[in-house]
Amino acid sequence: MLSTIKSSILKNSYFTETLLSWYPKHKRDLPWRNTHDPYIIWLSEIILQQTRVAQGLPYFLAFAEQYPTVQDLAAAPSDEVLRLWQGLGYYSRARNLHFCAQEVTEKYGGTFPKNYRELLTLKGVGSYTAAAIASFAYGEAVAVVDGNVFRVLARYFGIDTDIASPAGKKTFEKLANSLIPETQAGTFNQAIMEFGSLQCTPKNPDCKSCPLAVGCEAFRQGRVGELPVKINKVKVKVRHLLYLYIYNQEKLVVNKRISGDIWEGLYDFPVIETAEIFDPGEKHALLEELREMGIQVHWQPERQFKHLLTHQRIFANFAALRFSEASKNVLQDWCSKRDYQLIEKDAFEALPKPKLILKYLEEGD
Repeated sequence: MLSTIKSSILKNSYFTETLLSWYPKHKRDLPWRNTHDPYIIWLSEIILQQTRVAQGLPYFLAFAEQYPTVQDLAAAPSDEVLRLWQGLGYYSRARNLHFCAQEVTEKYGGTFPKNYRELLTLKGVGSYTAAAIASFAYGEAVAVVDGNVFRVLARYFGIDTDIASPAGKKTFEKLANSLIPETQAGTFNQAIMEFGSLQCTPKNPDCKSCPLAVGCEAFRQGRVGELPVKINKVKVKVRHLLYLYIYNQEKLVVNKRISGDIWEGLYDFPVIETAEIFDPGEKHALLEELREMGIQVHWQPERQFKHLLTHQRIFANFAALRFSEASKNVLQDWCSKRDYQLIEKDAFEALPKPKLILKYLEEGD
């Protein structure tokens, strides 16, 4: 029993010391690592959630330049924040980012809470983000547990508990917190995440050059490809959309998406959703109303756009409907009744839009 405990302590100590030794030699020079400013750290963590560093870095730099302080971000119009976020996806993060900035400004006088427990009360700040801010900005010894950390711990310690389960999260958080050194909390957290990103990669990690290979259970047992275990329980919904691009040379009809669905707060076009791909011969109230106004439908069934989300697979077609100057006033009344907006094309350019709409516009109507 005593020898087992001693062996476990040595294994844990070797793990922590190896990561702390590896990190200074291999870490990437990233802007949020050169500061203890909780605003900059928070901003980077929200942007990098479910996002690769290469994709998120330009967005981080744009936000940091546009809004150098949390007060600047809090005061920004929501459409402006969403427009700057455009293309990054998971737009609820952008809405939470804006709300949280306002919360920190109004409730905390522009200063982020200085401990993990208080940070958890902020909008959009979960256990991972709270731990990152607490350890990187304030040196609090609380472990971050993200996908990289799950992977490194599961492989090194040979843990096959489902990381998507509540029990799995609790197991890994407890283990991570037992490994973190009190005086180097921030450095250790950065090290283990960077190690998972650069060395212990999801696919085809270079185990032969890995400094932890000597104690890695997955490597010893030939189970590197099996760990970590994640049982996927996500149900994917398939949606078919027909967008109506109603325009003339100067104006077009747009729709602001409301809460309760994807892309909340973003702008797209009037849309018809069907169980299958829309049949151009099928009648629909929206199309009939437009035809009665003398607007001709130019159907383009061959131009289908696919957009993949975590829980949804979206297949979209577009019908281009050009209206004349003579029908503009009638169309304006129609828009008002249906909560659409008839706006200048230049004004639409400045509004936040889903990536699907951007792709259609970039390819030309």
